[in-house]
Amino acid sequence: MKTLVIAEKPSVAQDIVRALTPVAGKFDKHDDHFESERYVVTSAVGHLVEIQAPEQYDVKRGKWSFAHLPVIPPHFDLKPVDKTKTRLNAVVKLARRKDVTALINACDAGREGELIFRLIEQYAFEGKHAAKPVQRLWLQSMTPQAIRDGFDHLRSDQQMQGLADAARSRSEADWLVGINGTRAMTAFNSRDGGFFLTTVGRVQTPTLAVVVEREEQIRKHIARDYWEVHASFLAEAGEYAGKWFNPGWKKDPEDADKRADRVWTQAEAQAIADAVRGKACSVTEESKPSTQASPLLFDLTSLQREANGKFGFSAKTTLALAQSLYERHKALTYPRTDSRFLPEDYLKVARQTFEMLATGHQNHLAPYAKQALDQNYVKPTKRIFDNSKVSDHFAIIPTLQEPGQLSEAERKLYDLVVRRFMAVFFPSAEYQVTTRITTASHEGQAYNFQSNGKVLVKPGWLAIYGKEADSEMEKKEGESSKTMVPVKAGELVRNESVEMRALQTRPPARYSEATLLGAMEGAGKFIEDDELREAMQEKGLGTPATRAAIIEGLITEKYILREGREMIPTAKAFQLMTLLRGLQVDELTRPALTGDWEYKLAQMEKGQLSRSAFMQDIAAMTEHIVKKAKEYDRDTVPGDYATLATPCPHCGGIVKENYRRYACTGKSGSGDDACGFSFTKSPAGRTFEIAEAEALVRDKHIGPLEGFRSKAGWPFVAEIALAWSEEDQNWKLEFDFGDDAKAEQTGEIVDLSAVPSVGPCPKCGSPVKAFGKSYVCEKSVPTEAQPVPSCDFKSGQVILQQPVDAEQMGKLLNEGKTDLLDKFVSMRTRRAFKARLTWSAEENKVIFEFEPREGARKYPPRKTAATGASATKKVAARAGGTSAGASKDTKAPAAKKAPAKKTAAAAKTAKPKAPRAGTLKPSPALAAVIGDGPFGRGEVMKLLWDYIKAHNLQDPKDKRTILADDKLKPIFGADSVGMFKLAGIVGGQLS
Repeated sequence: MKTLVIAEKPSVAQDIVRALTPVAGKFDKHDDHFESERYVVTSAVGHLVEIQAPEQYDVKRGKWSFAHLPVIPPHFDLKPVDKTKTRLNAVVKLARRKDVTALINACDAGREGELIFRLIEQYAFEGKHAAKPVQRLWLQSMTPQAIRDGFDHLRSDQQMQGLADAARSRSEADWLVGINGTRAMTAFNSRDGGFFLTTVGRVQTPTLAVVVEREEQIRKHIARDYWEVHASFLAEAGEYAGKWFNPGWKKDPEDADKRADRVWTQAEAQAIADAVRGKACSVTEESKPSTQASPLLFDLTSLQREANGKFGFSAKTTLALAQSLYERHKALTYPRTDSRFLPEDYLKVARQTFEMLATGHQNHLAPYAKQALDQNYVKPTKRIFDNSKVSDHFAIIPTLQEPGQLSEAERKLYDLVVRRFMAVFFPSAEYQVTTRITTASHEGQAYNFQSNGKVLVKPGWLAIYGKEADSEMEKKEGESSKTMVPVKAGELVRNESVEMRALQTRPPARYSEATLLGAMEGAGKFIEDDELREAMQEKGLGTPATRAAIIEGLITEKYILREGREMIPTAKAFQLMTLLRGLQVDELTRPALTGDWEYKLAQMEKGQLSRSAFMQDIAAMTEHIVKKAKEYDRDTVPGDYATLATPCPHCGGIVKENYRRYACTGKSGSGDDACGFSFTKSPAGRTFEIAEAEALVRDKHIGPLEGFRSKAGWPFVAEIALAWSEEDQNWKLEFDFGDDAKAEQTGEIVDLSAVPSVGPCPKCGSPVKAFGKSYVCEKSVPTEAQPVPSCDFKSGQVILQQPVDAEQMGKLLNEGKTDLLDKFVSMRTRRAFKARLTWSAEENKVIFEFEPREGARKYPPRKTAATGASATKKVAARAGGTSAGASKDTKAPAAKKAPAKKTAAAAKTAKPKAPRAGTLKPSPALAAVIGDGPFGRGEVMKLLWDYIKAHNLQDPKDKRTILADDKLKPIFGADSVGMFKLAGIVGGQLS
């Protein structure tokens, strides 16, 4: 009979095997586990299983509405994480083995590690499989002896029940608040039609609130004039500078701009300058030694902050680099940690690490490593080794394995960690700090000027940083690292010059990623309740492992823009904060929610609070959030709204913003004389920035803009126009997709006979011509010669903000690819990139082709059945949210010729790929019109338009209106619909 040991990571499983081998005998290595006569050791790779609502409670995104909320399932089902299904199956198979009679949970010693194991165990033994006894291995140190001691003192399953309950409760509570909050706010914002995805979450929303509140402070800041008075004084030994200050000044809690060295009127500054000018002055001086210890070891958040400040790395990039150094190069310890300390039994490991650095290839650091060993710097100290401050992981330090070839970014990060590791053992830096007060007297009043000097006496740990030492020094305001000229005791000095400097107060700086990470880490200190603040003291918002993903998620959802190193909230972010405050559910914006949870979960871990009581509170909170959104019945939400500078295009009145719209309020601004002009702030789920709304009202056209979403939630790019409506006798907002889109939707005949061809269609060989905002095959639009299109080749004239002129499209069609174009902008990262556009016969569409990176490591090309050997990275080019080439659901005939030049070898192996078959099944009502399918989405729309044309169902007075016959009424749910609503209606009829 054997015991299965499940670790959280493969590296921990290997450490356990190495530690047990001397006492448990030899282990045999298998593909997914190690096995001895007594133990089977395997591992997860983080979370293998995640919770989900049971099928009957799961509401698909297309049906999000208040009718289906709140979603509070009586229990949660489990589902495998897609990326790790193979690993899960291997672990479950081992757990169910007949010769395995017990399990040991060896996942990380914390709440998350407990959850990972418990979900795997539940998944493995749910249903007909009988559960097996469980014990807990609790490790804070990974030395072999610590692991063996842990096996000698295994904890019982009952001892861990409180932690297990807390782990499950936190996971389920996050799900309930995130899912219901997101669906409720999305439903509220989508009331007027469309799909306006509005995500909220326990961590992401308070993080966003931090950024929005800082931006509000910046916008509301009014610059105030103030003056500083600087003077130069001449002593026997030379000249030195000083700045006036008020020694009796006290901090004003109501005014953060007030400082001891600021005066608020020019007259006062002039009086100080006149009083000291040319005067003999007395000097008092205090000089004392000062020390500065090195910063503590890195946890993930402090490493991310440091790397962002020094190198501009995003938190996501730093985590990826650290993960690579840990997993691939084995050069750093586990990076996803919130501890800055080492276990107390790691002294020997620390010495061995210094030995590796002293004898290795880190030539610039080897002398300092040798010095530390020779001078016996590596010794036990609570500042470094402290078990009470090690959670489930310890600080990030270099391992005993020296890395091989690293990328430049990896090398920078590794060097950062190594220097910090060495510095923490070195002595403190020693300074001589001098504070000099120079006093001038005038008419019985004393005027004081302060000069500061800070001289490095012994560099200590700063020696490791060499020329970078200045950036590591902790400079206090007004301190100088230069030596001041000496002044003798009792010596009088004379004022040589004095100047007033007129300055202005500045608003607080925007958050960078480094400072935002710091704000997330220290969010608990803003909580007023003592118990909640204490509960959150070590936690902050999110965990070190999740903070980068939270920030990236806010950027992906267009709540924040990353411009340089600044994090700037968007109009969508302000709209969400306005909504949550207006609905009075602003608990979602406060770190106190996390503090409250942490306090209760800590009670649960100690057995002082039941899991059911906590979950009842979460359910009540969820119902409260949904109810507030569902029952809100006012026209707008209270908030701080803008007034546009551009007048109403119809009556010249004042256009003001409210929660949902920009609307004319008449020339009076009161609304009494308003003309009725208005447009939505968030067409298709994308919120206008104020500058964009100004441009639209002024120019009546804007775009192309990214970030729109269809009713089904798919992103697209479009231009927007204000068009005159004869029916309403006013200007109305509409999407401008160009003439080509109108032709597709209405089937109206177009004439391209006078338009020059830019090249042959790669699908059918017919001429490709510019039409609307695209280049289209002549046979892809309705013409006199061919009313029913037979081809579907189309490529945008602008792709991801990169204009594609006729010359470049000609190169693509005639030579196979464009020149290297450099103005593409990623929809996901908003960063510019370079690529060529090329036609892919295999994928049947226009795709990107990227240049090989300079200095990139060369690997043998990977062979695939479709392409043979190809080392060039290619991805589908996208324009307007759809492929620039063919849609996936195409019935176009096979290409008559492939314009791309091929080598002889490629010509033999490359075979044209057949168009991908459609997979969408129509509803019975839709099938009665177009057939049973399955179809591609484009094919469905074409068949539906064929039916509409054949039965003359376009309204003769307005061809944009489709009249419903007996077959279409069950689909439309109305007697008529606008043609622009067709795609959304049909989407709901497909599965």
